[in-house]
Amino acid sequence: MWTTEKRGLYNRSDLRYESDLTDEEWSEIEPEIPPAKPGGNKRTVNLREVVNGLMYILSTGCQWNAIPRVLPPKSTIHDYFDRWRDDRTLDHIHHSLYVKCREQMGRQPSPSAAVIDGQSVKSAEKGGPASMFMAMTRARKSRGRNDTSSSIHRD
Repeated sequence: MWTTEKRGLYNRSDLRYESDLTDEEWSEIEPEIPPAKPGGNKRTVNLREVVNGLMYILSTGCQWNAIPRVLPPKSTIHDYFDRWRDDRTLDHIHHSLYVKCREQMGRQPSPSAAVIDGQSVKSAEKGGPASMFMAMTRARKSRGRNDTSSSIHRD
């Protein structure tokens, strides 16, 4: 609940950017980040700054090229984003924070009930992965004709 006593907990004015992680927030996320792979060079990048870079992009909606120079280079932030997305580190971070929030509210870690309306069921019957693929596939120019054709050829 938002109270005068709790207002100080949410004050971010002492941070470099409002999107930067506090020490407490970093202590929640850090254990979920995998260690450096053995046998390679030692990790030289500050992972907290990488996460701060990701949070800056998410909170401001800026383009990768507009990341401030005090944060790691866009290539470093993007490489870690790709790596953490592919190895599901971001999913693990999200899940651990989700479970913690539910427990703080006095709820079970996993929801015990769900509500599905009829419209959702109808959409699932029509859609699914195949129709999502068609929606996400860019149309490309046909070499033989002047019109635009789908990337999947139909007879």
